[in-house]
Amino acid sequence: MDFLELVREKAAIKVLFLPHAIRQMSRVARQLTVVDVKAVIDSGNLIEEYPEDVRGHSGLLVGRSQDERPVHVVC
Repeated sequence: MDFLELVREKAAIKVLFLPHAIRQMSRVARQLTVVDVKAVIDSGNLIEEYPEDVRGHSGLLVGRSQDERPVHVVC
């Protein structure tokens, strides 16, 4: 199973939002919702992987919010 498939499988069970993510989502200029983030996880594209991340293998996904703004999500 590749990284993106694994992320999507695990996100179908549970998504954890770290404090940094919540702060970034809540910024006035962004106002991103949980639905926006889940949409990126479900249908976005993996643009970079970080296999040596100290928190564990992670990756950067890009997709669109409900109002078609570009959104980046680290998983």
